Amino acid sequence: MSRAVFVLAQRSASSSSRALPSSFIASSHTVRLFATESPGLPESVTRIGKASVFPNEYPGQNYSFNWSLNADGVTPLKKSAFRITKPLDLKVAGLEQAKTSPLKVNAAAARGVLPEAGSDDLSFDTFDEVTQRTKDLLSLSDHLYCPEGHVPGTRIGVRVICNSAKLAPNLLAYLERAPRREPQNQPITAYVLEGTEEDFSAYAIEEVEDQQGVAKSVAAVVVVGKNPKIQTIVAGLELSVEGLLADEEERKKKAEEEAAAE
Repeated sequence: MSRAVFVLAQRSASSSSRALPSSFIASSHTVRLFATESPGLPESVTRIGKASVFPNEYPGQNYSFNWSLNADGVTPLKKSAFRITKPLDLKVAGLEQAKTSPLKVNAAAARGVLPEAGSDDLSFDTFDEVTQRTKDLLSLSDHLYCPEGHVPGTRIGVRVICNSAKLAPNLLAYLERAPRREPQNQPITAYVLEGTEEDFSAYAIEEVEDQQGVAKSVAAVVVVGKNPKIQTIVAGLELSVEGLLADEEERKKKAEEEAAAE
C-alpha cells in the first residue's frame, strides 16, 4: 500500500508548542504516516505513487563522483560510471582483474611520436576540438571506467576516464595506489575512447590558478582509436609528469629571483 510521509518540525516558539497535541511535541521531529487510500485526504496526497528515496545511489551512480567527472567535462548520461582505486572496485564494476600487478609498461617508442599541444606538430585549437568531441562521446558511453592512482615513482595523481573494460584493469595495475579520498580532480586527466574510427593521441600542459589564486599546472592526455594501446596512454602520462615538474621548477626559480630582487 502506497504511503506518503509528512515530517512536522516542532516550532521553537513555546506558544506554538502549546497549540500542538502532546503527541506532536514528543521529539524535535515527528514523523506521521498516512495511508493514501484513507478517506478525507486531499487529492495532492492521494495521487502520490510509490515513494522514492533520495539520494538514489548505487554502484556506478555516485553523485559526488559524478560531479567530479562533470568538472572534468564528462557527464555520465547513462548513470554508469565507476571510480576504480583498488582491485575490489573492478569486481564491483563487473571487470576482470589484471593478469599482472603491478604492471610494468615500456612506453619508450610511444613517447617518441606523441605530440604536445602547442608544438609545431599540433595546435591547441586542434587538440581542444578533439578533446571536446572525446568528452562528448565518453558522456554518451554505456559505461565509464575511471582508474585513479599515482604515476609510478611519483605522487602525482591521475584519473583515467575511459569506456574500455579491457584497458581499465591494466591501467589500475599500472598506477600506484593512492590513499582513497573523496572524489577530486587530479593533476593529470586522461580521456581514453575505444571503438571509434578516429585515431588520435596527444597531451597538453596548461597553467591555471587554484581557488586561492596560486598558479599551478595541469595536464590532459587524449587517446582515441578503435583499440587504444596502453603504451600510448602511459607515454602521455609520463610526458605529462615531466611537463608538470618542469613548470613547477620554473615557477620556483622565478619566485626565488623575484624574492632576491626585493
